[in-house]
Order: sequence, then C-alpha cells, then structure tokens
Amino acid sequence: MLQLATLIKHHSTFRPAQVAVVVEQERLSWREFEARVDRCACLLSSLGVRKGDRVATVLSNCRELLEVYWAVPSIGAVLVPLSPLLMASGLASLLRDAGAVCLITDRSMAPVVDQIRGELPGLTAEHVLMIDGPTGDYADYAAAPFGNASEGGFESVPVGQDELFNVMYTSGTTGLPKGIMHTHFVRSMYCTLFASAWRMSPESVVLHTGAIVFNGAFVTMMPCFYLGARYVLQRQFDPEEAIEIIARERVTHTMMVPAQIIAVLNSPNFSAERLSSLQMILSLGAPLYQEQKDLLNRLLPDRFYELYGLTEGFWTILDKTQSLRKAGSVGSPPCFFEMRIVRDDGSDAPPGEVGEIVGRGPSLMTGYYGRPDLTAQAIRNGWLFTGDLGYTDDEGYLYLVDRKKDMIDSGGVKIYPRDIEEVAARHPAVREVAVFGVAHEKWGETPVAAVLLRDGAATSASELRSWINERVDARYQRLHALQIMDDFPRNAAGKTLKRAMRDAYQAGNGASPGS
Repeated sequence: MLQLATLIKHHSTFRPAQVAVVVEQERLSWREFEARVDRCACLLSSLGVRKGDRVATVLSNCRELLEVYWAVPSIGAVLVPLSPLLMASGLASLLRDAGAVCLITDRSMAPVVDQIRGELPGLTAEHVLMIDGPTGDYADYAAAPFGNASEGGFESVPVGQDELFNVMYTSGTTGLPKGIMHTHFVRSMYCTLFASAWRMSPESVVLHTGAIVFNGAFVTMMPCFYLGARYVLQRQFDPEEAIEIIARERVTHTMMVPAQIIAVLNSPNFSAERLSSLQMILSLGAPLYQEQKDLLNRLLPDRFYELYGLTEGFWTILDKTQSLRKAGSVGSPPCFFEMRIVRDDGSDAPPGEVGEIVGRGPSLMTGYYGRPDLTAQAIRNGWLFTGDLGYTDDEGYLYLVDRKKDMIDSGGVKIYPRDIEEVAARHPAVREVAVFGVAHEKWGETPVAAVLLRDGAATSASELRSWINERVDARYQRLHALQIMDDFPRNAAGKTLKRAMRDAYQAGNGASPGS
C-alpha cells in the first residue's frame, strides 16, 4: 500500500539525527520532526477528524504548516492549503466548497474567521485551531507542540493510492479558483519523477523561498521529503536573505518564480561565489524572459532548469544540459508523459505550427472537486487540454507562445503578449514587464504594457514605448500605451495578475499613447 505519510517515520527510523527541516534559527532532526508531526496527528484525531475529512490551512510559511502537511495524510484526511491573502468572502467560499471540517490558522486571522463563522455551520469553534495560542472563543491549543496531544506512538491510518491527498485551489489568475484533486499516487509521482529530474539525493539541501500553499512548492518539497534531504524554508521571500541562506546552508536546489529570480539577479549582495553551492535553479510559474535566462546561464552556468506545468497534472522540463542548445524552449515531456499540439478543429498540428498544448501522464488530477462539468471540459478522453498555446520543434521540444485567454485579437490579427514582453525585457531599464489587451473602438483590442524599472533607471514611459515599438516584429504589435508602475498585483504564488491590471486600466478610461 502506497502511503506518503510513512516517509517521515522511515527517515526518523533510519537517519534520526540528520537535519530534516530548517526554518530561520530552528533546526529539527528527522526524529524531532516526526515527534511534532505525531503530536499534530494525535490532536486532529482527538478532535474527531477522520479519514477523508478535509482539513484546511490558512497559514504563511512556518514550521507548523510543514507539520500539518504530513500529519493530515497520516490520519487519512485530506489537505486543503489556502492562502492567508484571501479576503473574508473568498475564504468562506473556498471553505464551503471544500467542505472543511477543521481549520488551522493563526492569531492574526481571528477577526476574519469571526466574520465568516456564521457562514460555516459545519466548522465548529473547537475545530478552528490557532497555532499561536488561545484567541477569543477558540480552543486553547498552543503553538508548540500542538497543545497537550500525546507524545509519539501514532500509527498512520491505512490509505489507498487512489484516495485523496489534497485539494489544491488554483491561484486564480483567471476566473474563480477551482479545487484540483491529487491522490496519494499523484503525489508519489511528484516524489519520484522530480527527484530524478532534479538529480536530488539524500545529501541535497533544498531551499524554498515562496509560499508553500502554492502547488509549485510541491515540485521540490515532495522529492526532498521522499529522499530524506534537508528542507530549508524561508518565511517570506527576500532576495538578499535568500542569497545569504544559500551561502550559509550550502543549498544545492532551489525553485523560484521569474519575479524572484529577477530580484535575486538584481540584489546588491548577488555574486556567483555566494551561490556556488547551487546545482539547480528551477524557474516555474510563468515564462522567464530569454534575456534573464541568458544572464543566469552566463553567471551560473549548468544550473538552470525550467518547468512548464499545470497543477492539473501535465509537465514539460527543460533540463540544465539543454538550456543553451534549446534556448527559448520549455523542454520536453518526461518519461511516461505524452504531448500533442492541437488545432481548433481537433487535429494534431505538425512541428512549427501553433496550437493548444494537450498532454497526459501519471500525475493527472482526478478532476475539479465538486465540478464534473469543468472536469469534462478540461480532460477529454484522458487528455488534459491546458488552454495554453505553443508549438514543437522537429525534436519534440515545446515552445510556449501564450495563454489562449491572454491572446490579443486586434482587427482579426492574433497578438501574443509574450512576443512583445521579450522585446521590452531587452531594454536595460526594464526589470519586469507585462503586456495585456484592452478594448479599442477600431481594432477590438490593442496591446498595453505595464513596466517595473530597475533601481536607479531613468527613462520615461513615452521613451520606453517608442523604443519597444521600433523593435517589435510587426506594426500590429506596437503598444498603444505604456505605464510605469511601482509593483505588479500578484497572487499568493507570485504570479502577475494581468487581468487585474487590465481591469484597472480600463476602469480609469485608459490613457493616451505614451502616457
């Protein structure tokens, strides 16, 4: 029987004194980490949480969240990680949707939970746990070690490989979040396939800098815990601190979204020497500009990997050995995966022709929780239709073009924002760029850019817009307007929210070209 919760006990038995988890100044061995996980599991069991029940978390990065991640499956319950950035209405909606019977959060969320308790009759006060101590009417469970739960000796509840491990809600860059269901088998594929892809070993040191409520965190977390490697968790991303952690802990593997990679490369304390221990720098979550990939490969050669993937369960991986030869590609499907590029009429496109990326493999979700209608739209005859556009070369490597929903239709001509973004990223003043379509009376839609400048950069919006418009490949790609911003709206995963920027631009009735 495949049971992921047994991983912690395995490492506690066979390498008990090895460091398992590092969070700031706290260093836990496998034996110590297992004891904490057992206490959490005992507490949840004492509250009546049973096999198949949904346990939601609303926590920022902390040691306790890692403990919950392993305690919940050990009692056969189902993880529902939720972002602490959710507003009250959004949180209530997702808790209802998941049917959560227990919520684990912290003191800062008490006012929000108070506000929505009346909307959640299935979630009683004693099943809302504040990990940092007693708050109001909530049960008195202290942060460490999860109250008065019994010490050790917890026996994991048997769980079949096809039973649910978690429900992961999409980060919501488009539309309402959907609950993506992953089984224990799917998460075991994360363990084994990614361990091999990243060349991890039990001696690896894995740093995670982003929010671990984001599914991308599991891309390195699962293989790390499977192998018994060391997991280093940064509470909140800070590029200077991340560089110091890598140097101090001799980190070998890390993954970051493009915005974080760009921030590290631009950090005042960046140096190749400080990051010399790294064997892998993985980019995922959104395309990294080619300009930044080239810089990374020059400064830290033979370390760059890129993952294109969906939480729904299809991936391609650009291996570090191909990152120069296949510049611009997001790699190829791993073993046991298949990929097609599909035209609008359902036929397969040949190499070089853009179509929808469609794939299947052993990590495919079982569906969207409670939404068989949406599941049927996404998975057809066992194939996941991603909603992303791309093409393959003659060797089968994938080149990502854009999201179908991000594509701009200007006078009947298809404009892919990423093409314009790649041009803008070459300007020395540009740190980040996002291009999106806005309504236009004549053309239907027209492209607008939002830009973040590098520190100390001196350029105007009109100058930058002109520079980009002189270099795009076609007249129809020219920007209607460009805005210089202090920061982009982002979701919990660090992804840029183009939809929010487009809505804000249009709500302000737009701006004249070059403004």
